[in-house]
Amino acid sequence: MISLRNVEKSYDLGGGKVYVLRRITLDIKEGEFVSIMGPSGAGKSTLLHILGLHDSAWTGEFDFVGAPVHKLGRKERLDLQRKNIGFVFQSYHLLDDLTVYENIEVPLTYRDVKKSERQAIVADVLDRFQIVGKKDLYPNQLSGGQQQLVGIARALVASPKVILADEPTGNLHSDQGREIMELFKKLNDEGTTIVQVTHSETNASYGSRVIRLKDGWMA
Repeated sequence: MISLRNVEKSYDLGGGKVYVLRRITLDIKEGEFVSIMGPSGAGKSTLLHILGLHDSAWTGEFDFVGAPVHKLGRKERLDLQRKNIGFVFQSYHLLDDLTVYENIEVPLTYRDVKKSERQAIVADVLDRFQIVGKKDLYPNQLSGGQQQLVGIARALVASPKVILADEPTGNLHSDQGREIMELFKKLNDEGTTIVQVTHSETNASYGSRVIRLKDGWMA
């Protein structure tokens, strides 16, 4: 599903290049639950942003669901991203001026899903995550755990092939964090591929494999 070959990311600083990622070669199969770990500054979030097609300023080869990302233009990458990837962020990234219902609906509007279908899909997701009673509230009326739940519901609403999560429990207390990780495990058991960046060995233990980075290299 995901194949990287000699992917590198660098910045030009003063007299030379500073590398953030070096010669990353990596395969992730459909249905895996992979954790990316390493100290701060190791390149974890950078790698996740490349996998999520947010970042195009890198070298090497990257094949995603059969498409050669390194050969695609901006619009093609965006289409590939919207059809296949759901994102979960540490800081939730919910839109403050939209209700819970409207936040969850956003990814479906990118996919030209009819309004009647969108309503049915969002209603189903609200029910699945047991947040029907919150659908008319705004993000600032929710606890951190509730906001992250909405973030995951939004990531899942369009049935992506892969979920990318960047420190998904970083702002939550331990009970909320455990609930979120149990939810990821359940989604993975149902067939969703998950790649998470985490500092937590406990969170990593929910997955099937750990990729460790150090100073931009795979350790």
